[in-house]
Amino acid sequence: MDTYDAIIKKRDRRHFLARPIPEETLRRILQAGRMAGSSKNSQPNRFVVVRDRELLERMAAMVPVGKWLSTAAAAVVFVQEGRAHGFDAGRAAQNMMLTAFNEGIGSCPAHLPEAALAQMLGIPEGLFLDRVIGFGYVDPERDRPPSAVARQRLPLEDIVHYDRW
Repeated sequence: MDTYDAIIKKRDRRHFLARPIPEETLRRILQAGRMAGSSKNSQPNRFVVVRDRELLERMAAMVPVGKWLSTAAAAVVFVQEGRAHGFDAGRAAQNMMLTAFNEGIGSCPAHLPEAALAQMLGIPEGLFLDRVIGFGYVDPERDRPPSAVARQRLPLEDIVHYDRW
């Protein structure tokens, strides 16, 4: 798949089929995250892969807008060592979501309460939770954007400035 086409066509998906992600496909997604650049090659990103149905349901129950996580085949929790660095986590997240899209798998980021999630997953103190991404095969019966986000993107001319504001 052409990279530009993937970027333009990929959108967040929140409704998944009860179908596991093959190990090799999940490994490709994780490898794409591992290969993301990081500040000074510090490689702070660590990934906790959650596939246990009970844990996914408990994660989904943490916030009302995260209920969709209960149908994900897997969730990846981003943990950072050393210091929090959202930019590095975001680069890895985008790599993983685009790789998933290329493999026919939908994805969506979620924000869950960090302290409660760290305790649930046994993440040691001193590490930084950044984000969670749910992955799964998209349910075609429910594949439509929620009405709250089904709006057009701003035109490029409205958001780009050249040389000066």
